[in-house]
Amino acid sequence: MNFIYISPNFPANHWNFCHHLKENGLNVLGIGDAPYDELSPELKSSLTEYYKVSTLENTDEVFRAVAFFTFKYGKIDWLESNNEYWLERDAWLRTEFNITSGFHTQDMEPVKYKSKMKENYRKAGIPVARYHMVDDEAGCRAFIETVGYPVVAKPDNGVGANDTHKIRNEEDLKHFFLTKHDEPYIMEEYISGEVQTYDAIINSRGEPLFENGNVTVTSLMETVSEQKNCCLYERSILPDDLKDAGRRTVKAFGVKSRMVHMEFFRLDRDQAIGKKGDIVALEVNMRPSGGISPTMMNYAGGTDVYKIWADMIAFDHSEKRKEREEVCVMASRRKGRNFVLSYEEVSETYKDVLIEEGPIEPALSGAMADYMYLANFRTEEEARAFGAAVLEEQ
Repeated sequence: MNFIYISPNFPANHWNFCHHLKENGLNVLGIGDAPYDELSPELKSSLTEYYKVSTLENTDEVFRAVAFFTFKYGKIDWLESNNEYWLERDAWLRTEFNITSGFHTQDMEPVKYKSKMKENYRKAGIPVARYHMVDDEAGCRAFIETVGYPVVAKPDNGVGANDTHKIRNEEDLKHFFLTKHDEPYIMEEYISGEVQTYDAIINSRGEPLFENGNVTVTSLMETVSEQKNCCLYERSILPDDLKDAGRRTVKAFGVKSRMVHMEFFRLDRDQAIGKKGDIVALEVNMRPSGGISPTMMNYAGGTDVYKIWADMIAFDHSEKRKEREEVCVMASRRKGRNFVLSYEEVSETYKDVLIEEGPIEPALSGAMADYMYLANFRTEEEARAFGAAVLEEQ
């Protein structure tokens, strides 16, 4: 079986996906723009062959790389990047080379455009925020008159919280129109709640082989737009209502043979869309949770999601299971802030629970800050207390 992995070196932990694919007997063919000598030894040993392009942004070069692998190894069975940024291009390549696994070009609108996602969320029976496709200031003001300030505006086809604007008043609205890019934006009523996710590895019949989720303690929108510190945690056991919402969403979107990251709000107060504690749709991501999250899932559950995913690809099932029910928390700091606990004091105070600490890859630091601490706890309350202590500023 031939598997092309786009950008296998980024994020750095994705070598684990390649490693387990190779262990399962697949030819793992990498396409990336990093020089071969800069690949980690673990990634090099996991790849059958690596094709370097000058930049992954060059569609023609990537197309030629896939054509070369097809000529040399025969029909390609799978092609994935597991990266939000490349999902549409992945789908286009599958379409061009008749790779039958995964999304094709005609499948992409409901999984990439936030406005199109809402219909499938409705089919799943999950409330969605009222929205307006940004046209002009007058049209947006009319929408705001209905839902009230604040509102949130972001690219309809965007990645993460990039270019997301919280518009609180008329001045913010004018600034948004002066600075926004020339692309479609969606404007939504502001939902007050905590972002909680349903993460799963889904087999070819739409059944979960693995389920867990994360909780974003600090707002990702503010972490990106206001360059704040970051705290989130992975929990190996999900609340029943969130698990049910995730499974219904998987079914509504027709997900098969993928790892997914589905985002929801849990309302923190009564509001127009629902009561405090209700689950409300945010958006779907048809790829693994970003950055180091898969490794955090492993720490929380005592398992190996990289292997479970590779087993799904190769065998459509996995014998790998969770061995514990804990919470893995990441507290990450921005450079140049004055914290109550020094870096050395954090390391000493929490030495019995710390799993890892160190700098975050620069390409991910916009969303996840600059220096992280990972720790495991039995309860969510302990995880939240750790995050608050590590990130407390003077």
